[in-house]
Amino acid sequence: MLLSPKARLIYLAVILLSAGVSVLLFEPQRLLSAGWPPQSSGAGAVVVFGLAYGVCTAALVPRPILNLAAGALFGTAAGFTAALAGTVLGAGLSFALGRALGQDALRPYVRGRWLQAADGQLSRHGFRSMLAIRLFPGMPFAVANYGAAISRMRYLPFLLATGLGSVPNTIAYVVAGSEATSPTSPAFLISTGFIVLSAVVAAVVGWRKRHHLRRPAEAEAQPAPEREHAAV
Repeated sequence: MLLSPKARLIYLAVILLSAGVSVLLFEPQRLLSAGWPPQSSGAGAVVVFGLAYGVCTAALVPRPILNLAAGALFGTAAGFTAALAGTVLGAGLSFALGRALGQDALRPYVRGRWLQAADGQLSRHGFRSMLAIRLFPGMPFAVANYGAAISRMRYLPFLLATGLGSVPNTIAYVVAGSEATSPTSPAFLISTGFIVLSAVVAAVVGWRKRHHLRRPAEAEAQPAPEREHAAV
């Protein structure tokens, strides 16, 4: 690499800042009200939407908005296909950016007990940890992407866990978007109920995981005599 780790980190910060500003100016929620450009239709429109979805998620656009838009614009089947493909694409782009521009500069700062425990979990058990994060999405999508990139998690398990773990939540939002005009329909009620339930489960899992991560970190922080006494 010709650039130093700090220079690459500055580039990453500039990219993310520019992406955030673009989101504020673009207002992606307009997809739900204005719809997709009328000249785009059929399979081509689904492909274009999937590509745009991936770029938007890498640019910090919230996935729920895009999932609802996918369902509203293309229906359940095509909308889910575009949304899931865009999810994996956006996660891959974010991971690649974070790994190339941020890992070397940020790893020396992973010193806090919780950060070290989370980093160790992703580095040693990357697939199952990321699968749990995607199944119970309490952590923001972008935070999980860049956190995994800073860890030693490998690229392929990250993408596989993202694709598999994102299926239930993506389906729920896409169905809610496709049935938004019939808010009393069983499909809409079931999908919104699942979204609420998954949010509650994510909060519980996150709370328990925090304590699970805290215990080994606190044990390692204890002086050796205290650890021996605790073991006895």
